[in-house]
Amino acid sequence: MSNGGAAALAGAATLALALNAAPARAQTAISGSSSAVRQQNWNVAGLNAPADIVIDHWGIAHIFAANIHDAFLLQGYNAARDRLWQIDLWRKRGLGLLAKSLGPAYVDQDRAARLFLYRGDMGKEWASYAPDSRQWVSAFVDGVNAYIAQVQSGDRPLPVEFKLTDSRPDTWKAEDVLRIRSHALVSNVTSEVARARVVCAAGVKADELRRKIEPQGHKVLVPSGLNPCDVPADVLKDYLLATKQVEFNALAQAPQQHAELPPEHQLALAVDAQSVEGSNNWTIAPSRTATGRPILANDPHRQLGAPSLRYIVGLSAPGLDIIGAGEPALPGISLGHNADIAFGITIFAIDQEDLYVYELKPDDPASYRYKSRWEKMQVVRETVEVKGGAAREVELRFTRHGPVIAADAAKHRAFAMRTIWNEPGLSGYFGSSRLLLAKNWEEFKAAANAWGAPPLNIVYADVQGNIGWAAAGRAPKRSNWDGLMPVPGDGRYEWSGFHGKDVLPWQYNPAQGFFATANEMNLPAGYPNEQNRIAFEWTDRSRIDRINELLRSNAKVTLADSMAIQTDAVSMQSLRAVALLAPLSSQDAQVAEALTLLKAWDHDESTGSAAAAIYEVWATKHLGKATVARATPEAARKLVGDAHLEAVIEYLEKPDSSLGADPKAARDAILLESLKGALAELNQRLGSNMTMWAWGRLHHALFEPAVAALADPELRAQMTVGPLETPGSSSTPRAQAYRATDFAVTAGASVRMVMDVGAWDNSVAMNTPGQSDDPLSAHYRDLFPMWAQGSYVPLRFSRGAVDRDAEDRIHVVPGL
Repeated sequence: MSNGGAAALAGAATLALALNAAPARAQTAISGSSSAVRQQNWNVAGLNAPADIVIDHWGIAHIFAANIHDAFLLQGYNAARDRLWQIDLWRKRGLGLLAKSLGPAYVDQDRAARLFLYRGDMGKEWASYAPDSRQWVSAFVDGVNAYIAQVQSGDRPLPVEFKLTDSRPDTWKAEDVLRIRSHALVSNVTSEVARARVVCAAGVKADELRRKIEPQGHKVLVPSGLNPCDVPADVLKDYLLATKQVEFNALAQAPQQHAELPPEHQLALAVDAQSVEGSNNWTIAPSRTATGRPILANDPHRQLGAPSLRYIVGLSAPGLDIIGAGEPALPGISLGHNADIAFGITIFAIDQEDLYVYELKPDDPASYRYKSRWEKMQVVRETVEVKGGAAREVELRFTRHGPVIAADAAKHRAFAMRTIWNEPGLSGYFGSSRLLLAKNWEEFKAAANAWGAPPLNIVYADVQGNIGWAAAGRAPKRSNWDGLMPVPGDGRYEWSGFHGKDVLPWQYNPAQGFFATANEMNLPAGYPNEQNRIAFEWTDRSRIDRINELLRSNAKVTLADSMAIQTDAVSMQSLRAVALLAPLSSQDAQVAEALTLLKAWDHDESTGSAAAAIYEVWATKHLGKATVARATPEAARKLVGDAHLEAVIEYLEKPDSSLGADPKAARDAILLESLKGALAELNQRLGSNMTMWAWGRLHHALFEPAVAALADPELRAQMTVGPLETPGSSSTPRAQAYRATDFAVTAGASVRMVMDVGAWDNSVAMNTPGQSDDPLSAHYRDLFPMWAQGSYVPLRFSRGAVDRDAEDRIHVVPGL
């Protein structure tokens, strides 16, 4: 490890240890909260018996109930208390009900969202989860509705966002929670379309820099019967509409609408956004820890903003004892622990989507060719209620494969998407219902085998000292194609069911004493992926290589060590890229100065590092573009764009004749020319004095909710969190992906957790920017500075420890 990297780890560990070891009063001082405990009494309709909610100094609610029903009911009630605007918008967006509350600008988004709702047998849907999950969801929804009723009666305040939008929260049905599919991550339809566009322009080889294919040796083929040029640039318009976040510019500037980005640009942004949403996790056996107890760590990387995507909560009742993080609109948790086991998640790249291309009957565009006949689309007509206007009738079309998302009348083509969302048991993250009560590896493994979406690496540790990993998710069987390109919908390319249990890899008590994942290609050596066709598009190995390096080098890992790894900002990818520069020199004085800095760099992307600023601007904005300009046929260059950095580095390590008669000389010219271009950009952004450059001057976290577009300047400022400088990038364990236009952080650790398995009160966590979505709450932004500096707060589990950290203690009794 470099000296700079070691110093960064030590600093993070020291701060984390101080937080974890300090008594309650010291922890309160660190967070700036009052040590006084406020006592409150609440009445909640639907509750069966009195209960307590203890909210600690960091806004984490710990619910202690007399029975499981009441625990989930209070989880729903409390989620509404902290996140009503967020979860109400989540529901309206997912069900296609935005126009009813927000007006005609949202009719198209509502229609698109309804294409992806689960429309199957609800009996099969409920039966896919834990045996009591229907009762849990019903209780959770009753709790949400109980809070909404109090808002409607004026007993609870209406959140300011409803006032800004002149809207009101709606009541929920239990099935709403499960029917919404479009919030879960699945893949890879955006890449399928991008590949088809590139192949149309310049052939299969032209796509190699756009996306690396793994395992190595797999050959991409154009499916028989597909004309890639039949796939239009805007074929995913409805899909992107259905899955995007709600924007409010149309309301802020009505009646004007923002001009839409060109379809190719929208597609590129969608592919890029999906590629940076990953995660880290690891599980460490007792033989490799300082305490002799397992450690399990997890930091899911998702889109960052205000409010936080995830919510931390604890639930305790006879038969249920859990704490962790999950989606605020779902009962239970997705990562965390119960009294017996801990579990954590990262995305595992199962391909769960396919785009189908149909030939339409020339005189009947509602009929498509399937095998030797014309088959009618199913047509569903629904009413979209519109605030301030007449209701709109919308038409939704479905083929046997799924929703029709586009049509080309001139070419007599239609396009539908097949996705596991249509199958029972695929509600995003609710597969965790089977993990909540699991007590051992066998029960954990059964839960993993039943998991649907999103596809995950789930790591495991238990109080008996066992650890493990299981890849989990519904995996389609594709017998005659690999899922990397769209396919004809005429019956030649059908899923033949789903892979059964244990087809996906797993490990139990691995010999090396730990197991880590970071979205990398982690199919074991010899795994028959050409036969099973699980996935071919993965995240690069930069994060996992650094994590494994740090874990292997430490025979007795502490909690602080795991915290330091989660906040480590060393880029292994930059080691490879900078190695290409090692033999090079330049007559240009500034290029020579930059080469000297990069060659001496310890690869720690700290906020004060000039080398990190040079590297990131060069590697992510100039190197790929310059390589594509020389190695990719001209017809495909705009489509390939800046390319996939991992593929670019790998190509430049072994350049081929696409660069001309002397590939290595051409490669060296690309490296120096692109570096010079990056320096010109840095001169504009940071000035010409390289000694004043620093990564933190560019790279920053600034979170502003979309609805702030409707606020006056004072309220908008109150709703905005940041900016603060942050270290790292998408290639470091401390994942901090950013927007290339202004280097603002867009994705990263939505929550961090490090769990001391069996001594649960020692565990720590971090959310950002806070637990509340109320911009006037103390818990709206209180965690943001701590998250930015890489520190943690306690994640207490026992009642005594929770009470010692209490800021609010609420006694809840049944209400009318």
